[in-house]
Amino acid sequence: MQKEHIKSELKSLTRAEEKFINKNITVKESKLQETISRYVPDKLENTLNKAFYKAFSIVFENGTDFIEKTYNKEKYEQDFKVNEYSADLRNNKSSLKKFDRVALGSKTINMAISAAEGVGMGILGLGIPDIPIFISVILKSIYEIALHFGYSYETEKERIFILQIIETALCHEDNLVQGDIEINDWINSDEKLSFFTSMDEQMKKTSLVLSKELLYLKFVQGIPVAGVIGGVSDIVYQKKITDYALLKYKRRFLIKHMKEDVII
Repeated sequence: MQKEHIKSELKSLTRAEEKFINKNITVKESKLQETISRYVPDKLENTLNKAFYKAFSIVFENGTDFIEKTYNKEKYEQDFKVNEYSADLRNNKSSLKKFDRVALGSKTINMAISAAEGVGMGILGLGIPDIPIFISVILKSIYEIALHFGYSYETEKERIFILQIIETALCHEDNLVQGDIEINDWINSDEKLSFFTSMDEQMKKTSLVLSKELLYLKFVQGIPVAGVIGGVSDIVYQKKITDYALLKYKRRFLIKHMKEDVII
């Protein structure tokens, strides 16, 4: 891969990151949220916070093997090596963009899964019971994106990175800007900077952001039939998270090869 092509992709990527931040930096409260805010129990946010934390704990401890049964991990790893070798041989922008196209294909499929799951749970009026499935689908989508860019997700370091992606993607204002800077600083440092948080603390931080952001929608999702409105929100938030994940894994991939002394 020629470094001039990588530089060009990095410029395009930076513009895409700026677009994501500009689109999400402002907190937008819908009329639905204004209407139902008076009916939401005071304890619901804390209940959601605990539910998200428990879901992360369970999935990271016991759910990864199950998630891996939904896709061919070895094939994804082999495909990445083939695409990387092809990019080296062809040495053009098109081959470099193929990593994006493959990752986008997986993202689209997982969004369809999220939509079906969210709406189904909404019809049944299952808001909080939906959370472990919601988290599993998000992690499945991020895992696949990671593999398409040549990264694993089993280590504590990688899991903290994934949790930071989810947290930052759902932040607004200064928290979004600062979170994005911290993630990019870590990537640009050859990933040598230490995370300033433990795995447990990061799970708590990410769970708190999720519970605040999805408070009203999970409340609505707990109402039979009407919960479809809340269920549809699953796909909206999954798209936001996976869009951001794709940007950050692509940055890792490009920065890694940009800094290599030997052209791959």
